[in-house]
Amino acid sequence: MGEAKPRHPEKAHRPDQPILRKPDWLRVKAPGSKLWAQTSQIVKSHGLVTVCEEAGCPNVGECWEKKHATFMIMGDTCTRACAFCNVKTGMPAPLDVDEPAKIARAVAELGLDHVVITSVDRDDLDDGGAFHFVQTIEAIRRATPKTTIEILTPDFLRKPGALEKVVAARPDVFNHNLETVPSKYPRVRPGARYFHSIRLLQQVKELDASIFTKSGIMVGLGETRDEVLQLMDDLRVADVDFLTIGQYLQPSRKHHPVVSFVTPDEFKSYETIALAKGFALVAASPLTRSSHHAGEDFARLRAARAGR
Repeated sequence: MGEAKPRHPEKAHRPDQPILRKPDWLRVKAPGSKLWAQTSQIVKSHGLVTVCEEAGCPNVGECWEKKHATFMIMGDTCTRACAFCNVKTGMPAPLDVDEPAKIARAVAELGLDHVVITSVDRDDLDDGGAFHFVQTIEAIRRATPKTTIEILTPDFLRKPGALEKVVAARPDVFNHNLETVPSKYPRVRPGARYFHSIRLLQQVKELDASIFTKSGIMVGLGETRDEVLQLMDDLRVADVDFLTIGQYLQPSRKHHPVVSFVTPDEFKSYETIALAKGFALVAASPLTRSSHHAGEDFARLRAARAGR
């Protein structure tokens, strides 16, 4: 029997990095309940990809037990090779024209009140996949009109007109993650540009002020506290509503190492400061991820706006 192929052959040239032992506050229960299995079956029966699996999310057991899955459209292969990400890199397959309809059927079968749709980066497409996002939003709205829709998009770098297409489809939440502070971009997120991402989020509000905007970062990559606070200020200048902060976890020895494990008390401090800076909602904890508790958070966002 031959050896299993490595998940990330494109990263084989990178030197091995040590993997630190996780502290107790990062340990989670392994998935495997009956409801988890039902969610898995629904996802597989429609031939769909989830970021829950592809990115190795630590919350997959909890979320799938609630039949909450975050769908990743446009395939499982990304055109970029970020040093933190567990999604494989390469030349993606052509778009599946039936995927929006498949997503909509799965959303209906899972009975989702709120759904999160993300994607790989598709730098190979003229619009970065913007129209595919639009088609997916429209298909969900036709199938389950009461489901609120949150999208987590790529940066659409050098894709003029792409953002405008997506905003015109009026998702309820537009999320684009900064991932880390600007000093870490050359190594952690080399294909992206920090201030382009800030400007993208700002433009969403300029195009449609009714759409909630959201961004997230990982900590533990070697950033300083002052850099995180400056990032918060940059997002507030762009009028971003919701900030998520979670602990970076190293997927393999070929990925960026964990420089530090941020304590729960430090996360609480970040949350307090971010709220004081004017964010409508902040989720900051070791296991926080962009789509974790997204439906409950959206309800809180709407309540916060209504109370202004």
